[in-house]
Amino acid sequence: MDFAHEALVDDVPLTKRDMYYKDVPLFKAQGTVDRLVDDLAVTLDLERADLKIRAASKGLLSGTGLTIHLLGGETIYINDLEGTLIPTGETIERFVLVGNISWILVVEKEAVFQTLCRFQFASHPSLPGPGLIITGKGYPDVATRQLVKTLSDNLPTHIPIVALVDGDAYGLDILSVYKYGSRSLRHQNDKLAARRIEWLGIWISEIADLEIDLDALIPITLHDEKKALAVLSRSTDFLPRRWRHVKELTRMLHTRRKAEIEILSSSPGKRFTSLIHYLSHKMCHFIEMSA
Repeated sequence: MDFAHEALVDDVPLTKRDMYYKDVPLFKAQGTVDRLVDDLAVTLDLERADLKIRAASKGLLSGTGLTIHLLGGETIYINDLEGTLIPTGETIERFVLVGNISWILVVEKEAVFQTLCRFQFASHPSLPGPGLIITGKGYPDVATRQLVKTLSDNLPTHIPIVALVDGDAYGLDILSVYKYGSRSLRHQNDKLAARRIEWLGIWISEIADLEIDLDALIPITLHDEKKALAVLSRSTDFLPRRWRHVKELTRMLHTRRKAEIEILSSSPGKRFTSLIHYLSHKMCHFIEMSA
């Protein structure tokens, strides 16, 4: 509370990472600071930004057709060759579309994001139009969720917003954070949940169609099993029971295998197992369905 008060009086925003390093022996872990800040905001019926506390940005954005104007007068221009750090929502004045955008792809892993940048996938000729690629590097930070939410609320409905995550409990949990919100920030879910986002893949149920041998998949661990059961249990009070994740997680528990995104590039010569071909094929399907 002292840190928040100081930030408010000085009108200088403070990151949660800054707070942690101000007294590492006291907090012992970054997660302690994260929980305390969220609890303080909920208790005072405020948002974290009202306390002049923000999370350090970590999400990346790539593509064409969008510029970000900051309150300080700076303009951020993104491109399809490399990732641009997504600024925190408190620093953004407005987004401006400077061209056509046909799709939005959210990817779970930074490594996959960098691969797509290397192939300039945001403007790839196999797609019917340019798009944007976003990654939160695993579980997304608030800035990344705010960007996806803003795009979800303001882009025409014929522009699909889809996510590529691992076909396991953690990938589906990450997707649910984008789509339905998180329990830790439940009081902000109306401002952060992008209900339009759809699950592009990878699905356990499509492995056979991709001509990938089930034995090539990674066996699930005890942690995977516990996470899957925890996510399934949330279907009764947090996630829709009829969402596809229930079927897919049940299949994962039955086969004792999980499908990570990397499997798409691990079987050379197989039909549709190239990451680019897989994404192009499924993206075109979502674009047609949204038209």
